[in-house]
Amino acid sequence: MLWFWILLRVVLSPILYLGWWPRNRGMKNVPKRGPALLVSNHLSFADHFFGPLPLLRPIYFIGKGEYFTGKGIKGLISKGFFTGVGVVPVDRTGGPAGEAALRTGLRILAEGKLLGIYPEGTRAPDDRLYRGKTGVARLALKSRVPVIPMAMINTFELMPPGKPLPRLGVRPGVRFGEPLDFSRFYGREDDREVLRQVTDEIMAAIRELSGQEYVDRYAAEVKAELAGKPVRPVEDDEGLTDAG
Repeated sequence: MLWFWILLRVVLSPILYLGWWPRNRGMKNVPKRGPALLVSNHLSFADHFFGPLPLLRPIYFIGKGEYFTGKGIKGLISKGFFTGVGVVPVDRTGGPAGEAALRTGLRILAEGKLLGIYPEGTRAPDDRLYRGKTGVARLALKSRVPVIPMAMINTFELMPPGKPLPRLGVRPGVRFGEPLDFSRFYGREDDREVLRQVTDEIMAAIRELSGQEYVDRYAAEVKAELAGKPVRPVEDDEGLTDAG
């Protein structure tokens, strides 16, 4: 992935900075080396580009294996793109998707890398912040690495759902907060109340950075309602994969 990441930065970074002049801050809060868990809101497809943009280290994300198994030219393009932006496919052969994502995340962090997580589990249907899933808390407590809140700014307006290209005249950006300390909960990653408390603290930190209105519902449920589909119960402990 590294060579593709370098190529993307060389080609895209000047275009993104000149075209949209992003406002970024808090990069000093991200460690220059060693593992860290970056937890972010997810407003737009553009987050994949403008989130990692100001960092000199790649951010890895956990993605569905389907991103990498397509056939033909389209499948190759999909695999190449998601590899280039740091998405690592989940190996589901050893158990349910949630456990597979957890194992993959722990492996990435054990390798000393930056791992990005969208706790909402999917892109928000609007520019509000939705309830986080507790998989991010399990990962934070099991890995015991620094947890850095990360807020995407204006990317929903920049590239709303259904728009194939970003709009001009919108200044996006990313804000990195100070590391969150959850050491008081270490060893309690199987306690559901602890997982919910840690997840809510993470979402509160993202909300403080982003200034978004908070909705105490899962984004996937709201999206299903808006699409006129049956609302299925959302698994609280999943949401580590980049669900798009």
